[in-house]
Amino acid sequence: MKNTGIEIITSVKQLLEKAGKKIVIVPHENPDGDAIGSAIGLAEILVNYGHHVQVISPNNYPGFLKWFTSEINIVIYDNYKKKAKKIIENADVLICVDFNDAKRAARLEKHIFEFKKQKLLIDHHPNPVEFCDFTISEPTYSSTAELIYDVAKLIGFEKYINRNAAEALFTGIMTDTGSFSHNISNPNTFSVVAELMKLGISTKKIQSNVYHNFSASRMKLLGYCLNEKMEVFPELRSAVISISKKELEQFNFEPGDTEGFVNYPLSINNIVFSALFIEKEGLVKASFRSNGNFAANQFSQNHFEGGGHLNAAGGESKMSLNKTTETFKQLLGQYKHQLLETII
Repeated sequence: MKNTGIEIITSVKQLLEKAGKKIVIVPHENPDGDAIGSAIGLAEILVNYGHHVQVISPNNYPGFLKWFTSEINIVIYDNYKKKAKKIIENADVLICVDFNDAKRAARLEKHIFEFKKQKLLIDHHPNPVEFCDFTISEPTYSSTAELIYDVAKLIGFEKYINRNAAEALFTGIMTDTGSFSHNISNPNTFSVVAELMKLGISTKKIQSNVYHNFSASRMKLLGYCLNEKMEVFPELRSAVISISKKELEQFNFEPGDTEGFVNYPLSINNIVFSALFIEKEGLVKASFRSNGNFAANQFSQNHFEGGGHLNAAGGESKMSLNKTTETFKQLLGQYKHQLLETII
């Protein structure tokens, strides 16, 4: 690990070595495969060691992430606020996974700040905000799930990684790499995957449950977006998809239905930058993906109050959906040189 010194690892080991603690694990709002996979995987490891663990998600998560073999209970804060608050208040340790700023936990942010006992952050996003007592932040990792596997090894918990934990951690790695299509330059990613596979997980089942588990409405929404809403700018090697609230309602939108939509334009020959704008209540959510060395995270940080990884970033806009999309198109001209020079 490049950023985490041995003193932090020693402190985390001491924090967790006495079994029987009440531990709460919190992923970010609108949790994706890495957030849920990391939370469940880490929870399984800690339960196997002898801790009492609860996962509390800020809000609900997609149906294609609700098939895990693990029996770890995930409390949805939006649905059970009083219960979640009590669980946090009674906890001995709070662990935040897969986010670098407490505000990414949305409604749980205040509970994170109010938690007076020890807090641990395990994450792979760059530029973390200091809000925990111990921070393990490693942006060179493909996913938080991969990082959790290595942390477990370093603190001596490797033998507590069972098949259920491996299944969840593999899911986190698989989804955050786009089924092993990006963020895979480090051989350690495949070394970890190999070790997880040795624990008897069915990679075929995981692939099927995540990528072949959508509703007919979701598939129709995808087709509509590609046929009617995708705009391609070959002279700028870019593309954009925008979706309104009305259009989401038309296709019976469920959380997670637009997962991966932003990646599709990158399949077009010579396209290196893709944006997806989705109209929500009071704002527009933005997702950015890129190929090569075009910095999607820097673009998002500069113009859409966001950030993330080099090739995968998110942000938001307070403007209308149409204004947001038009602004994006205008901004592309400022990046023309970089876009044309990007090697893929």
